Amino acid sequence: MNLSILEPENRNAFIEENKGFIYACTEHICKRKLDWNNDDELSISLMAFNKACNTFNNSKGNFYSYAGIVIKNSLIDYFRKNKNIPVLEFEDQNEKKEYIDLKISVSEYEKGIENKNRAEEIMMLSNELKEYGLSFEMLVKSSPSHEDTRNMLLNIAFLCTKNNMIMEYIKRKKQLPVNQIVSLTNTKRKKIEKWRRYLLALMLILSGKSYQYIKSYLNIKAGEKND
Repeated sequence: MNLSILEPENRNAFIEENKGFIYACTEHICKRKLDWNNDDELSISLMAFNKACNTFNNSKGNFYSYAGIVIKNSLIDYFRKNKNIPVLEFEDQNEKKEYIDLKISVSEYEKGIENKNRAEEIMMLSNELKEYGLSFEMLVKSSPSHEDTRNMLLNIAFLCTKNNMIMEYIKRKKQLPVNQIVSLTNTKRKKIEKWRRYLLALMLILSGKSYQYIKSYLNIKAGEKND
């Protein structure tokens, strides 16, 4: 990619050209129609795209893949800080629909760079999991098979990452504060205990600033709220 188009003097024109890309990313994650004049999510995504322009270099791989990840993670952080958070859900792993025109093909070289970055994140997460007595093998064995259960646990984990006391306890004690989570989420203690390893791993990923590719791999999106 010609990095000169990301320079400050060319930035406004480049962002304007890519508003369709920014909108498509945001709409896909928020799962609703949006308005540039009324929806904060689009402003968050616009700033995230600008951040991607500032931080991108060729070691990041494909620009649009990288920008999409920065936008997605910025929206997730926005949801975490916003009291009116949406219901979250995991996307169907079998869904083949392409929702964004990346405009340029990703070369094998760029794919290799992205795979290298993902591998580095996986190694970082593996090391962090060890600090909590966890491993990927444990998580595979203790992961829920039903989509409803996975989505329920995702929202419990997401809600907990917004609570500083819970996250500080986890960082300090290296375990879940089950009583606090039960109280915060109105979930049965037995259920929290059953899925504690899976929940703990989700919280570490969602709250971690270094897991951009892993968060993207989780395919998190906003779901429909129940009235």
